[in-house]
Amino acid sequence: MMSTRGFARRAVIAACAAIAFVVAAGGQNALALSDFTVRDIRVDVSPLRATAGDPTATWVEQELPRRLAQALAGRLTPKGGTLVVRIDTLTLGPNSGATIHGGSSPDNIGGVAMIGGRQWPVRATSTYYASPIDQTMIEQSNHYRVSQLVQALVFWLSRDL
Repeated sequence: MMSTRGFARRAVIAACAAIAFVVAAGGQNALALSDFTVRDIRVDVSPLRATAGDPTATWVEQELPRRLAQALAGRLTPKGGTLVVRIDTLTLGPNSGATIHGGSSPDNIGGVAMIGGRQWPVRATSTYYASPIDQTMIEQSNHYRVSQLVQALVFWLSRDL
């Protein structure tokens, strides 16, 4: 009985140490990324265009570089690297609002950011609350939702860099 408890205690201590190591390594990674300066911003929506099509891919392609440039204005320098953001997925929840989410729909965007030979996954989520007028203006509503996702993604990207 005693050896089983000792083994369980050692397993818990090892697991806690592993978690602490992962958290510390993640923090080091975030600190290392914050040293990058940006010279240029490129956005690749070709995977998104293949899955979601237009106008969704075009909206992201137009808005993401502009918003990133605004958010990173203090980090732009001629000696920096090129920030490439590839958007792989964008999903909009139901336009009518999902009953399981209290009348809201979760919207998601995801992809990969790359700079200076490093890459990391990026994603963001926003919440859409259905409005009766949105049902008659679905394209405008969807454009607004994509804009909200881009804004959320820029927030997280600007914190990571």
